[in-house]
Amino acid sequence: MHIYLVRHAHAEDGEDDAVRPLSKKGLAQIRAVGRLLREAEAIDTREIWHSPLVRSRTTAVRLVKRLRLTAKLVMVTGLKSGDAPEIMARRLDDLRRPVMLVGHEPHLSALASLLVTGRAAPPRFLFKKCAVLRLDREGDNWTVRWQISPELV
Repeated sequence: MHIYLVRHAHAEDGEDDAVRPLSKKGLAQIRAVGRLLREAEAIDTREIWHSPLVRSRTTAVRLVKRLRLTAKLVMVTGLKSGDAPEIMARRLDDLRRPVMLVGHEPHLSALASLLVTGRAAPPRFLFKKCAVLRLDREGDNWTVRWQISPELV
């Protein structure tokens, strides 16, 4: 079993945080990361969970297109920046299929740290915008398989 944790791509500034659209830089990040992941055949999922915020959903939609996936998009609670990572960790405990989660910082760093080390703080991972982390689970243990950031692509 494995999961992909993805921070949304770069977004425009705005007063209403929930509806901030992706910027030109964010769209370019998705193109670059998507191309690398598609060419490497690195993504194996049929379901992508995203937060209710526009930039998260748009990142998920664009990644599906770039990766040429037939993945179902699902808006879920528990992926926003201030959400407790333990909520999503419990949900992942019951999961038996690969899934991609598109969310926000500092939630993703805390979630990844919790899964790998058993503690959400201090964070042991850094998620730049449009970064992707793959975690593999064997039994009760999660391990890092790989991580990429758009500035490396």
